[in-house]
Amino acid sequence: MLTHAAPCVYLTDVLLSKIGAASTMSGMLGQRVGQFGEKLVRKRPLEPREESEIPTLHPNILNLVLFGVNTPKARIYILAGAMAVSVAGPAIIISFLVFGLFSLLSGFFFGELVARVPRSGSVYLYSYVTMGQLHAFITGWNLILHLGIATACVTRAWSYTFDSLIGNHISQVLEGTFSEHVPSFLSPYPDIVALVLVLVMTGLLILGVHDSALVSKVSEGVNVLVLSFMILSGFIKGDLHNWQLTEQDYKLAASGSNDTSSLGPLGSGGFVPFGFEGILRGAAMPFYSYFGLNAIITTGRETPNPQRSIPWSIGIIISICFLAYSGVSAALTLMVPYYQIHPYNPLPQAFHHVGWAPAGYFVAVVILCALFYSLLLVMLTMSQLICAMAEDGLLFQGLGQIYARRGTPLVAVLVSAILSGILAVLFEIFHLVELLSVGALFVYFLVTFSVLVLRYQPDQSFSKKEKVEEEIEMEPIVEGNPSPSVPEAGTSNPLKSLCNPISTTPTLKSGQIVYGCAFLLVLLLTILSLLLALWPSRVFSGDPGFTAGAVLLLLLIAGITAIIWRQPQNPSPLPFRVPALPVLPVLSIFVNVYLMMQMSSVTWAQCGIWNALGLATYFGYGIRHSPEGKRDPQPPASSLQLPDPS
Repeated sequence: MLTHAAPCVYLTDVLLSKIGAASTMSGMLGQRVGQFGEKLVRKRPLEPREESEIPTLHPNILNLVLFGVNTPKARIYILAGAMAVSVAGPAIIISFLVFGLFSLLSGFFFGELVARVPRSGSVYLYSYVTMGQLHAFITGWNLILHLGIATACVTRAWSYTFDSLIGNHISQVLEGTFSEHVPSFLSPYPDIVALVLVLVMTGLLILGVHDSALVSKVSEGVNVLVLSFMILSGFIKGDLHNWQLTEQDYKLAASGSNDTSSLGPLGSGGFVPFGFEGILRGAAMPFYSYFGLNAIITTGRETPNPQRSIPWSIGIIISICFLAYSGVSAALTLMVPYYQIHPYNPLPQAFHHVGWAPAGYFVAVVILCALFYSLLLVMLTMSQLICAMAEDGLLFQGLGQIYARRGTPLVAVLVSAILSGILAVLFEIFHLVELLSVGALFVYFLVTFSVLVLRYQPDQSFSKKEKVEEEIEMEPIVEGNPSPSVPEAGTSNPLKSLCNPISTTPTLKSGQIVYGCAFLLVLLLTILSLLLALWPSRVFSGDPGFTAGAVLLLLLIAGITAIIWRQPQNPSPLPFRVPALPVLPVLSIFVNVYLMMQMSSVTWAQCGIWNALGLATYFGYGIRHSPEGKRDPQPPASSLQLPDPS
């Protein structure tokens, strides 16, 4: 019996040893996966603030509005013509109304995200402190593209305006030389003037030229005068018939024009020539505009009642900007038939059209000055963002080198100039604005997602000192009690914990439930947006497959939203909290995703290539070189004061 049993015992020992080795390898693999996941969500601690940095002012709502209002400036000069001529027509006014309502909603979520971090900074910083490393990198990487495209748009608009002052000689020569050899998806000719302007701004930044408070005030004052003059001119020289144009009017304009190719499309005529889709597409394009929300919220913390003053200030400022956008657009479409508006030089051309040529030249000169100043700010912000990410180790550290003599991030400025120059030379301004809007909508989406998730997480400390103390306190507990911790209440019944959690405060488990539900919501909302964007007629006409699919998606979205609603929220006080969670975040995410679906496939391909390059950079370099990926993070203090590039 023993002789026959020996081989069995031996085989059993071998089998057990192999099982043990396999379990050990799986345990090591699980540990490595866990460590990798921890690096992705590792948050950046903040250095404690000096007492001199703590503001002592107590502003009211009027002070916040005056402090945060940011006149549209270059944005209206770039947007009005391009949107009116081929996207929305006179209905551009409705597009700006829709845009104002949705940007107000997004502004509230931005307000809560900023209110969670006791420090002024950028969306990149807020994401790093609250959501973790990967989220921050994606946000910062898209902001770099956002600022690079904004620079290219401004330089392109400056080039068009300058060229119009000298009789369009530059564009005629360049277009006649290059147009036959350029692919259709690129600009008809390389804009050499825009490239020269980028190089000039690069030289100024390297020499240490920065923003000036006096120049900023003068620039805003001049812009207010020009925009007011434009709106007043629309009432004086405008014609209501330009909001009721027909095909006959279009034929008359074509017969009286020497260059029929300069006319835009007619559409269906009337006030809404491009239909409801044109209004939505027009509403998506201005989303890259910045309304001074960061200035309001960081200053609004010091108000006696921030929960009231912050939302009121945001609402007033967005209303002011909406009136400026819609007023100029209404004046423009009243003065000139929308299909005759110059897409890239609309305001000076409008004065020429109504016979006010001197006013057109004056407005062109003012626009050149405004665009030049706006370009300086955008390039400065872009270089500072690149420098901050390099100092954090998420980008190559050489990008963060400071030119000691002038105190400027030399390499970051040069990289900003290269990216902006390539975009300005190769792409048409309309395609740049579309790509810019996709990036801005994506950043708004990330902010809304962050607020939805963070509201249901346990308390987290942002101070570096507090994080170190917590780690020291936790170490003896882990070493002295290696046994598994006691499971949370309700874990024996997972379905019950989804709909009826026992704890009244957020726990690790409830936070994970919200994380999973939020990701699932994004997936379902994306599918629903695709259905509504690509096949709206089939969804609303009662097609069995499409209508049933949309209804099923809505039911699933409602069920997951209810699960999130049942989870306990963090009761910690904040200067500002978004009401009606989780309904408002779900609505905001849907709006952002749906508006992004209005953009062309080429724009999405360009955005996808940029993000693919970004993820390759992060996983190839950033995840291994960032201080937050190590045990003792040492965040640089210089990147904490980065201006908001949103």
